[in-house]
Amino acid sequence: MNDAAVKQLLELYPRIYFACHTRHVRDPKSRRTLSAHQASILDHLDEREPLTLLDLAAHMGVTASTMSLHVERLVQQRYVLRERDTQDARRLRLRLTAAGVRVREANSVLDTQRVGGMLARLSAEDREAGLYGLALLARAAGEQMEEFSKRKRKGRGRLPV
Repeated sequence: MNDAAVKQLLELYPRIYFACHTRHVRDPKSRRTLSAHQASILDHLDEREPLTLLDLAAHMGVTASTMSLHVERLVQQRYVLRERDTQDARRLRLRLTAAGVRVREANSVLDTQRVGGMLARLSAEDREAGLYGLALLARAAGEQMEEFSKRKRKGRGRLPV
């Protein structure tokens, strides 16, 4: 792997992120404001594939009890469905509800108008090239996540370096 390419991506990505980042997360239906941490939890969950509370807590670097408190609020607000694992009743599995999906989809961390303004500064040719490059990176990210999921299911949850 080209260390210079890794360094360049790590230097460029924050510029885009901070130029287009938004801080407000709202439910478009109820107009309820969610904290950035609650929104981050929703971003890590899926409506089909459940994630255990312990895995989510470990991934986000908090204790299970802290995550449980945050998830409880999201359950009460009907954004997250909490269910017992059928094979191990001690384990909690978390999925997004339709309302959780709605909030996640309506609230990107990137502000649509700022992204549009950034893209408008590029020529059509540069915009196409930039989007093509991002599509390539997204494809590689998807492949990497799929490989990680397969390894995790086999009990070897570390990504190859």
